[in-house]
Amino acid sequence: MKSIYLITNPDGTMKLYEFVVIFGTFMLILAQIPSFHSLRHINLISLVLCLSYSACATAGSIYAGHSSKAPQRDYSISGSGPHRVFGVFNAVAIIAATFGNGIIPEIQATVAAPVKGKMFKGLCLCYMVVCCTFFSVAMSGYWAFGNGAAGTVLANFLVDGRPIIPKWFFILTNLFTLLQLSAVAVVYLQPTNEVLEGKFADPKSDQYSARNVVPRLMLRSLAVALATVISAMLPFFGDISAVLGAFGFLPLDFVMPAVLYNVTFRPSRRNTIYWVNLVIVIVFTVFTGVASVAAIRQIVLDAKTYKLFANV
Repeated sequence: MKSIYLITNPDGTMKLYEFVVIFGTFMLILAQIPSFHSLRHINLISLVLCLSYSACATAGSIYAGHSSKAPQRDYSISGSGPHRVFGVFNAVAIIAATFGNGIIPEIQATVAAPVKGKMFKGLCLCYMVVCCTFFSVAMSGYWAFGNGAAGTVLANFLVDGRPIIPKWFFILTNLFTLLQLSAVAVVYLQPTNEVLEGKFADPKSDQYSARNVVPRLMLRSLAVALATVISAMLPFFGDISAVLGAFGFLPLDFVMPAVLYNVTFRPSRRNTIYWVNLVIVIVFTVFTGVASVAAIRQIVLDAKTYKLFANV
């Protein structure tokens, strides 16, 4: 939103936290979608938007790479040895958070039988889309901008406040991204909504009765308002994604499934799958520990740029 605003109004004075509040207000409305069963349409829209803005970002990077306005490219690896190592593990944590998007299809697949078949199909589609979109953007962005590629490659399309790709294309790409973020936020709100309403809703009353609608409106609005305030206060997406990936997604996606499989099915120690799971647990426990240190270390290094309600 801020990028679109600055392109259309270069002398504008609005700050980032103001756009966060505007987006949060929009989310207050979308957050009232009743249940998981309402999300199939949102997921489809999210998929189309994800493919659209990824294609636009890839095309924009290719265009920028061939443009005379593009900055000089440098493909060397910056930093000292320890800095590089910690940078790798920090990146692993961010990638884990990115690929953790598959958790939502898993949760939705358990709502109705047959769970196993639906979950497998949902995850296959999810990871296929993630691989196609993220790798295409990553490869084209690195080719176009080298080690100067920003955490969000759309930021590289602006040089000295002016787009190096056609203005209309820049606005369209950011618009697709904004809409897709809205859809993703709605999806990620649902597990929280289900937990809250499981405690405060009355299952004997109709879901649209006053007894259930009033608590739903209050709790969902409170959750969105709290998230909006935190986002406006700490708009440092890359570092926070690394922390979430290190402390949340790495153990949840890799360590816990292997542990639960061995505990639940108790495969023989002579069985290959037992040792494969054990190796996965050990390797990713180490990854979790080192990535957690790397994520916190990166926040400490970036602390000089941190301030509440920063206009980054």
